[in-house]
Amino acid sequence: MSDYVLRERHGATLVIRLNRPERRNAFDLEVRQGIAEAVYEARDDDTVRAVIITGTGDVFCAGGDLKSLSEAKRPMFKDRDRIRRLHPWFRELVNLEKPVIAAVNGPAFGAGFNLALACDFIIGTPTTRFCAVFGRIGLVPDLGGFFLLPRILGLQRAKDLVFSAREVDAEEALRLGILFRIVEQDSLMPEALALAERYHHASTDALGIAKNILNRSFNLDQDTLAELEASAQALALHTAYHDEAVANFLNKRPLKFKGDATP
Repeated sequence: MSDYVLRERHGATLVIRLNRPERRNAFDLEVRQGIAEAVYEARDDDTVRAVIITGTGDVFCAGGDLKSLSEAKRPMFKDRDRIRRLHPWFRELVNLEKPVIAAVNGPAFGAGFNLALACDFIIGTPTTRFCAVFGRIGLVPDLGGFFLLPRILGLQRAKDLVFSAREVDAEEALRLGILFRIVEQDSLMPEALALAERYHHASTDALGIAKNILNRSFNLDQDTLAELEASAQALALHTAYHDEAVANFLNKRPLKFKGDATP
């Protein structure tokens, strides 16, 4: 387990914490490997029902570690392979069939911005800032930015953030739909944990199937989505969770998951 990426259990929630504050939690090889291991743990451990990603200190993630990049010059195709090696675990994170929450405790720049966008919900504070900073150093977005930004922002606004490489503060991020909620700094982790705990009582199978299809909804036509809907519902109807919920409803017992509960 990497010292730069910590894993903490809070009941059925796995907290993945970037822990390199002296480098503003920037990505290097060890950080990338630590995140990958944590993502695979969350995927494979049935006792994990929700995930939170956050950073140590007052920065979520400053993006790529330019110092380590500059010290390790590689041939062009080696650099392509280095980026490609990000994709397997990142796809697993984006499509993880469990709720994933980003608790963004400060700036999230470059790859750190895209790491937050990979989550289902992003909670921030008044000091949270986002920036697709790549253009300032003559680079293009990586770590899924081309996929995530236009889906969350729309094409025109995604182009604005990529072309301008400007910072987006918390209030603008809320208006743009990047942030799900803004809370005070000392409430960030309690709010994130409360939101995660809410899904401890839901059907992980049903949430996972729904997330899987929603993530593909922009790429598929209506007929294909209808077929996926029919198959997904057939699977969900035959889960033990659904059987128990129906029995509780018919016998006037409370349901385990109250979807209208506000964390």
